[in-house]
Amino acid sequence: MILIAQPSLNGGPKPTILLDPLVDAIELYFEQGWTDGLPVVPPTRALVDRMLAATSRKPDEVVCHVPPKWGEATVERVAANAVMAGCRPEYFPVVLAALEALSDDRLNWHGVQCTTHVCTPLIIVNGPIRQQIGINSGHNCLGQGWRANATIGRAVRLVMTNIGGAQPGRIDKATFGHPGKYSYCTGENEEESPWPPYHTDLGFSPDESTVTVFAAEAPHNINNHADNPYDLLNAVADTMATLGNNNMYVMGESFVVISPDHAGIIAGAGWKKHNVQYYLFERARRTVGELRYGGMYYKDVDRNLWPRWIDRRDDNARVPIARTPDDIKVIVAGGAGPHSLFIPGWGTRSVTRRITV
Repeated sequence: MILIAQPSLNGGPKPTILLDPLVDAIELYFEQGWTDGLPVVPPTRALVDRMLAATSRKPDEVVCHVPPKWGEATVERVAANAVMAGCRPEYFPVVLAALEALSDDRLNWHGVQCTTHVCTPLIIVNGPIRQQIGINSGHNCLGQGWRANATIGRAVRLVMTNIGGAQPGRIDKATFGHPGKYSYCTGENEEESPWPPYHTDLGFSPDESTVTVFAAEAPHNINNHADNPYDLLNAVADTMATLGNNNMYVMGESFVVISPDHAGIIAGAGWKKHNVQYYLFERARRTVGELRYGGMYYKDVDRNLWPRWIDRRDDNARVPIARTPDDIKVIVAGGAGPHSLFIPGWGTRSVTRRITV
C-alpha cells in the first residue's frame, strides 16, 4: 500500500490517503487507451448506479450509435463515461441530450470524428438547468475552474473516443485539433443578456432547458473598445471573413458570442438580435477574386456551395459568410470586458435538444 501526502496550501497538516488500488486502475485505463490523456475516475459499480439514478431511462436503452465505428451508446455505457469524466449525477441529463443532438445528420458527426479539420462539438446550455447544476456562463465560461462545464464536455469526448472509436492519429485525423477537444461547454449568460435567450429563438419556452451542439473551431477573440454598434460589429465582421475559414467556402452556420458589455452597447442603441445578424451578413464578406486565389478552392470557384445569385465570373462580387442572416447564430456569454468571440464552424448545422430531467 502506498501513502501519498496531499499538498496543503495553507501550511497546515498534510493528511495522507491510500492510493494503491486507485493508481492501478487509473494506469490500466491509460494502458487501454480509454482516456483523453488525463486521469479518469474509475467507473465502479456503485458510481455508475448513482449516475443512472439521475435518469428514468433504462440502462440498456440505446441513446445513439457513435461513429465512426458505430458503437452502441447505451444509457449505462454513457453513465460509465460520465463517471470517468468526473460528472456529478445531476449533469447526466445534459450529457444524454447532447449525445442525442450529435446524432442528428445535420451535424455530420461521422465527419467531425474523422476530419483533418480542427472542429469539435461545442456544447451550449440554455434554460434553468444552467443555474441548477452550476454551469458557468459568465467570466471565464470557456476556461478552467468549473466542474459542470469541464466534465459535461469531457464526458461527451470520452463517449466519442471509447464508444465511437475515434482514437487520435488512427481514426481521428485532425491535423491539429484544439484544446476544446478535451472539453468545450458553456451556458448562455441569459441574466445579463439584453435579448431573449437563444433557445427561445428556436421555439422553446424560457422555462425549458436545452442543449445545443455545434461542430466548432476554437473561439477567435475580438478586442474592441468602440461605443456604438457600427464600429463594434465592423470589427466582428472583419474577424469573421477570413480566407482560411471553412464558412467562406461551404457556408453552414457560425456562432458570434457577444459579451454583456458589447451587447449592452448594441442593444442600448435600439438594435435587436436580428439586426445584428443582418448587419454581419452584409458586412462579413470577401470578393470572389480574393477567395479564388487565397483559400479553399484555389482558382476553381465552380465547385462550391455558394448561393446561385453569386456571379462566380465576377472577381468583384462579394461572397457572404452564410447563406442567410439566420445562419449567423448570436448568443450572449462571458463576463465584463470589451471582448466578444467569433466561433467558426465546419460547414454543417447546429442541433438543439430539450433536456429531460
